[in-house]
Amino acid sequence: MRVFLQRFMAVCLAVLLGALAGGATGFLLGRHWILDHAQRRVAAAAEDAAGELSSAVGESRGLLKVMNASSDAFCSPADVERLRTLVFQSHHLKEAGRIRDGRVACSSTLGPVANLALPQPDLVQKDGTLVYRNLPSFQIAGHTTIAVAAKSAFVVYNPFNTNEELVERMHYSIFATDTRSHTTGVVFGEPAFAGQSAQLGSTAGIAHGQIYATRCAAPGMSCVSVYTPVAEVTSSSAVVLGVLAVLGALLGGMLGGLLSQLYRTRQGLAAQLLEAIRDGRLSVVYQPIVDLDTGMIVEAEALVRWSEAQGGAIGPDVFVRIAEERGFVGEITRFVVRRVLDEMGGVMRRRRDFRVSVNVAAQDLADPDFVPMLKNQLTRADVQPETLGIEITESFTARHQVARDTIARLRRLGHHVAIDDFGTGYSSLAYLHDLAADTIKIDKVFTQAIGTEAITVSILPQILSIAAKLDLNVTVEGIETDEQARYFVGAPMRVRAQGWLFGHPVSSVALQELLAKDDARIAARTGHGTLTVISSKR
Repeated sequence: MRVFLQRFMAVCLAVLLGALAGGATGFLLGRHWILDHAQRRVAAAAEDAAGELSSAVGESRGLLKVMNASSDAFCSPADVERLRTLVFQSHHLKEAGRIRDGRVACSSTLGPVANLALPQPDLVQKDGTLVYRNLPSFQIAGHTTIAVAAKSAFVVYNPFNTNEELVERMHYSIFATDTRSHTTGVVFGEPAFAGQSAQLGSTAGIAHGQIYATRCAAPGMSCVSVYTPVAEVTSSSAVVLGVLAVLGALLGGMLGGLLSQLYRTRQGLAAQLLEAIRDGRLSVVYQPIVDLDTGMIVEAEALVRWSEAQGGAIGPDVFVRIAEERGFVGEITRFVVRRVLDEMGGVMRRRRDFRVSVNVAAQDLADPDFVPMLKNQLTRADVQPETLGIEITESFTARHQVARDTIARLRRLGHHVAIDDFGTGYSSLAYLHDLAADTIKIDKVFTQAIGTEAITVSILPQILSIAAKLDLNVTVEGIETDEQARYFVGAPMRVRAQGWLFGHPVSSVALQELLAKDDARIAARTGHGTLTVISSKR
C-alpha cells in the first residue's frame, strides 16, 4: 500500500508540474500571439493614418502656395470668394484666410475681420511654416484642428476629416519638430506617451507599456504615431488567454502523466532486467556464420535474449541501452561470457581452433575488473584465451587512442579482436592498420544496398581491397539473398557470411547438431573427420 501511494503521489506531482508548465506555456504563447497580432493591427493603422496625414499636409501646403500667388486684391470680395471656393473644393480644409502684421485680415467664413490677432505659433517647421493647434476663433465643435500659415495666407484643416473611423480604432498623435527649440511636440491628437516623440522617424514596437507604430508623412516635417496600451490588449483578450492557459494545462498535465508513466516503466524495466540477469533468466542463441567458398559453418554469433520481461519479449537494442544508461551493462557481459562458456565450453576445450566472440560495451572496456573477470571465467571453464574473441562496436573506435590501446591489450592476452558493424561512420579506413584488429564485420547496411543504386555499394570494393592489403579477416553481416552472397564470391580474401540465408539464431544444442551434420558431410567426402571453427557474439 505504501509503494502504491508513493507511485500515486509521484504521478500526481508529475501531472501537477506538467499542468503548471503547460498552463504557463499556453498563457505566454497566447500572449505573444495576441501582442504580435496587435502590433500588426497598430502598424496597419499607422500606415493608413500616415496616408491621410500626407494627403492633408500636401493639400494644405499646395493651397498656401496658390493663395500666396493669387493676383486678387488682398481681402477683396474676389479674394474672399476665391478662398471660399478653395475650401469648398478641398477634402481636408475647414477654413482659409489672409494674414497681415500678425493679425487675421479676412477668412472664407468670416469675411473681412478687424483686429483679430494671432497667438504665438505652437511650433515653426523647417520650411518656415507656422503651426497652430486649435487656433482661436477657428475651432470646430468636437474636432481638433490644425492651422498652418505661410507668408500672407493660412489654412485650417482636420487631417482625418475623410476617415474618422481610422482614428476611432486606436490612440494616435501627430507630432513635429519646432525649429526654435529643436524639440518635438504633439500638434494634433492625444498626448504622447513617454519617449514617443523623441525624434522624427518611422519606428514600431512595444515601449513604456504601449504597442506603437510611427510613420512620417513628409520627411523632417511631421509624423503620426498610433498606439494602444498593452494592458488594454491583454485585458480585452482575457478570455482567449484563459482558454489557452487551460488547454496548455490540460496538455501539460497529460504529458506530465505520460512521461511519469514512461519513466516508471523504464525504471521498472531496469529493475526487472537486473533481477533477470542475476537469476539467470536471460538466454543466448547462436547464428551460424559460413565460409562462402565451402558453404560450411565456420563461426557463430551469440545473441542475448530476454523473453520473460513483463509485457513480453524486449529486443536487445532496448534492454542493453537501458543497462548502459543505468550503469550495469557489465552484468549482461558477465552473464553472456558465463553462459557461452557453459554451453559451448566443451567444444572449445576439444577444438583449440574453435573461437567464441562476445561483444563488449565501452563501459566494459573502461572497467578495471573486466579483464580479470575474463581470466577468472576462462580459468574456471578451462578454456584458453585464444578461443574467446572480443567484438568491439565501431562506435567505440571513435575514441581512437583508447580503442587502439584496448585492442592491443586484448590481443596481447591472446584474444581475437573484431570491429563490429564496420562502415557505420565512426572508424576510418585510413587508421584500420593503426587499430590492429584481427577482423572487420561489414555492417548490413552495405549488404542491403547490393542490387540497388545506393552509393554505399560503391564503397564495398574499397573496403574489401584495403582489408586484403592489411591482412584483415572479413565477415559480412545481413546476407539474406543469393544475389547478396554472390557479390562477395571472388573477393580478394576468403569472406565469411552471416544472415538469414544461411540460418536463423538457434540454441547451443541446435548449433552443435548443425556442426555435426557439416562434419558428417566432410567426413563422407574425405573419408575422415574434420575440425570446425566457430565464433559467437552477444
